[in-house]
Amino acid sequence: MSDNLGIIVFYCFAAAAGVQALYYLIFFSRVAFYKRQFDEDFPPQEDLSVVICAKNEERSLPKNLPTVLQQRYHVHQQPAYEVIVVNDNSEDDSKYYLASIENGYPHYRHIEIKQSAQFIPGKKYPLSIGIKGAKYDTLVLTDADCKPASTYWLSMMAQGFEGGKEVVLGYGPYYKKPGFLNKVVRYETYFSALQYLGYALAGIPYMGVGRNLAYKKELFFRHKGFTAHQHLASGDDDLFINRAANGRNTAVVINKHAFAYSEPKTKWKYWFKQKTRHMSTGKHYRFGHKVLLGLFSLSHFLFYPALVAALFYTPMLYITLYILGGKILVQSIITWLALRKLDEKDLFWYSWLMDILMFLYYVIFTPALFFKKGRSKWK
Repeated sequence: MSDNLGIIVFYCFAAAAGVQALYYLIFFSRVAFYKRQFDEDFPPQEDLSVVICAKNEERSLPKNLPTVLQQRYHVHQQPAYEVIVVNDNSEDDSKYYLASIENGYPHYRHIEIKQSAQFIPGKKYPLSIGIKGAKYDTLVLTDADCKPASTYWLSMMAQGFEGGKEVVLGYGPYYKKPGFLNKVVRYETYFSALQYLGYALAGIPYMGVGRNLAYKKELFFRHKGFTAHQHLASGDDDLFINRAANGRNTAVVINKHAFAYSEPKTKWKYWFKQKTRHMSTGKHYRFGHKVLLGLFSLSHFLFYPALVAALFYTPMLYITLYILGGKILVQSIITWLALRKLDEKDLFWYSWLMDILMFLYYVIFTPALFFKKGRSKWK
């Protein structure tokens, strides 16, 4: 009886390790070995509309908006882009700052929303207003609390549209700060990007992040905007991309000059609320995407309990150790290269601890897939 139990435990461990290794080799290695080069002096091929939604962001806007307004994306020394800031019912003094800079930037304007849309919670209504008011067909989205990593951000995101692409996925990391929470936030953000960028590079895009995302205005209207999920507070980025993106129309831009950085949460409770809200949209993904993501998550969740059980119960201890060593080698190499590519290499020394802690992550946040309805407000 004990031998049969040991064999079952061994096969459970081997299956979990095998699935993990395959995902790293088939999908995540595409981020690790991403090689596309971008031209910093890329001449604009089309005009862009940058759309930013803001709500009570009087502290963030003066720090971040000037970098967006001073991008090196010009034709004959004139900006080949516009910036639209939609101020959504802010109760602070955001509107005064937004009005004060209009004369200094001819390619900038802001829209004041003074009344919320009924039955459309979250950011989708103000974002739709900004998109409808955009002059150009190519949209680049970011948030008011985000700052482009360089003045070449727009130029590099625009290069993603070459070849007739309609969607461009970028990376939106968080600033490095002291403390363990910061490492958890940044690692989880990296790990999410490893998946959505890796799957997109494999021709299976399933989400993007609104901190650094671009798509065609025509695509937005072709899919009727956010109509399919306008009753949900979140999902203006991932659910729209899940619906509109495919392997033919989507590109990925990975370059440290094309990132858009945000301030991370500084308290655990705020990060928990943020992640619970984000996780709640996953149940609305396409079935195939849920299977793809679910299989990896399940194997990740089972791997460490199965490993512990296998070390104690399996009669095939040496084979177990060989499998473990192979999995560690594959995962470590790809993790190191991917972290370097996403400019997060300092996290490598914590990566195995974080990988173990992902077990708790699934325990804490998976219920949000089934029970969380989401907040009615986005700020």
